[in-house]
Amino acid sequence: MDPTTMIGLIGGTLTTVSFFPQVVKTWKTRSTGDFSYGMFILLMTGILFWIAYGLLMHSLPIILANMVTFLLISIILAFKIKYR
Repeated sequence: MDPTTMIGLIGGTLTTVSFFPQVVKTWKTRSTGDFSYGMFILLMTGILFWIAYGLLMHSLPIILANMVTFLLISIILAFKIKYR
């Protein structure tokens, strides 16, 4: 694996994993009152564009990181809808 791809995978992993503690906390506390629907919609839309960009550029780090991030954010959004 070339160094550029490795740097992208490390960066993507770290930024994606940063959402995991929020998913766990939201699941445990069942509290989502401080989350804005607008922020989630904008973030998810932006992530979809990053996935499209990654696909167009054939960039595995961009595709993987954003697909996992989209999944984690979708889980938080589902909790927000469920626990309102």
